[in-house]
Amino acid sequence: MCNKNQIILFLSNAILFISILFACSNPAESNPDPPSEEILYYTYRVIKEYPHQQDAFTQGLVYTENFLLESTGLYGQSSLRKVELGSGSVLEQYNLATQYFAEGITLWDTHIYQLTWQSQIGFIYDLETFAVQDTFYYQTEGWGLTHDGTHLIMSDGSAFIRFLTPDSFKEVRKIEITADGEPVNRLNELEYVQDKIFANIWLTQFIAIINPENGKVTGWIDLSDILPANSCVQPTDVLNGIAYDPRSGRLFITGKWWCRLFEIELIPQ
Repeated sequence: MCNKNQIILFLSNAILFISILFACSNPAESNPDPPSEEILYYTYRVIKEYPHQQDAFTQGLVYTENFLLESTGLYGQSSLRKVELGSGSVLEQYNLATQYFAEGITLWDTHIYQLTWQSQIGFIYDLETFAVQDTFYYQTEGWGLTHDGTHLIMSDGSAFIRFLTPDSFKEVRKIEITADGEPVNRLNELEYVQDKIFANIWLTQFIAIINPENGKVTGWIDLSDILPANSCVQPTDVLNGIAYDPRSGRLFITGKWWCRLFEIELIPQ
């Protein structure tokens, strides 16, 4: 005859066996896979066109108070500009030394942060005077730059985006950008839009919409043919330049040596 302890041990083992059997037969409940993120596709509608200085090899673009801040690249031609939105006129300009190839910019409070391509140095300017107030350094190439209110967000031409502290410029984390499980390379100009990162893909007419938490592409914007062929007097280069007005929700895009800047509305396909 079984004693009380033997009965309890038998029942405990039976319950454990049933639990294991149930877990094995229900893997979705015992070890659920995270849901895959749906990728949406967008085309565009042009709301308005604005003039754009065609000598601007656009590397970074920011909207602020009916003006644009623009970083232009190339050695010997790199600059930081304040541009009137309506006319495209350059109201203020700071020219970088000839050894620097300017890249992305972002505006944080009253300071403008600007990257350079391969010099591994960035510059911090006063918004009102364009005076250089400080410099910062990084280990990679500099391509695109934006921020989420907590960290600077930086691309380097690879499939990775880095999050940096705005005071010490230390790397807090980095994410690999993927679409359908494949890395997305050549991430260029960045803009933070409604809790997503918008990124130009260099040498294409596409902008990726990225989840900043996991790096997954949640949307593609196809801007093919937005600048009609032969619409500018001088030759043009690729799409590059995203600016967002959070107050009105306006989205602006342009490109390197483009003669036009466009305010667009995204149209889901």
